[in-house]
Amino acid sequence: MTGEARSLVVTADDFGLAPQVNDAVEIAHRDGILTGASLMVAEPAAADAVLRASALPGLAVGLHLTLVEGRAVLPPGEIPDLLGPDGRLRTDLARYGTEIFFRPSVQRQVAAEIAAQFERYRDTGLPLDHVNAHKHFHLHPTIARLLLEIGPRFGMRALRVPVEPRTTLLAIEPGGRLGVEARLVGWWAIALRQRARAAGLAVADQVFGLAWSGAVDAGRLAGLLERLPPGRTEIYLHPALAGGFDGHAPGYRYADEFAALLSPEVAEALARNGAARSSYDVWAGGGSKVSPA
Repeated sequence: MTGEARSLVVTADDFGLAPQVNDAVEIAHRDGILTGASLMVAEPAAADAVLRASALPGLAVGLHLTLVEGRAVLPPGEIPDLLGPDGRLRTDLARYGTEIFFRPSVQRQVAAEIAAQFERYRDTGLPLDHVNAHKHFHLHPTIARLLLEIGPRFGMRALRVPVEPRTTLLAIEPGGRLGVEARLVGWWAIALRQRARAAGLAVADQVFGLAWSGAVDAGRLAGLLERLPPGRTEIYLHPALAGGFDGHAPGYRYADEFAALLSPEVAEALARNGAARSSYDVWAGGGSKVSPA
């Protein structure tokens, strides 16, 4: 996207993980600046999330593909290599990622689980606004290939690719440090953005939320809105009324991220920058989900 126009999507990840998350998504959409949410289809509060989303016509919902640190859709006997001793999806990301890359049998299991999660999402009856992956595991080259093969069969038209401009972050916090993880992800993300665009998928020009994952407070969110680059931008957060629920990420400041979405400081910054609140569906040429300004 060229020119000075600014289009903004503000997304909540982990929708369906717990009631505390679902509550935060509903409130932040009704009373704050949240425009969308990404659904974990196999988690305990997924059915509740679908009911809430069905009553929120302006909320753009997508699939939060979960291949690590969560629950699978398929039974254990069909995906034994994807699960840890506790029966949940594995958490040893380095070894797991290596096996996915080198072992065809593991690749087949990953492909089956990806398709099963798309099917579970389709069964909700919700329009598919976008797709992204828990812990950005879709940046793995094998998973990216499988997702680009499988997703379009289920109507995938838009994909989150976390290309995060460092200059914007450092303008907000000049003395801040960006972790090695964020830098490594950035390299893989640039490659995936090229592949996604070549496949005809809608992607953002920039995505914020990686370097400050779980720590996007009101000051940081207002700072991003004050310095929002031209083009299409997604800002994603992990709001919840409180932490401590099953599946929470240790150290994440869930309540602070929720409060940021409702902050008057943030609302004023959004009003000043004049960005149009949008959705991935709009970017993909649809138009059914545009949150009111």
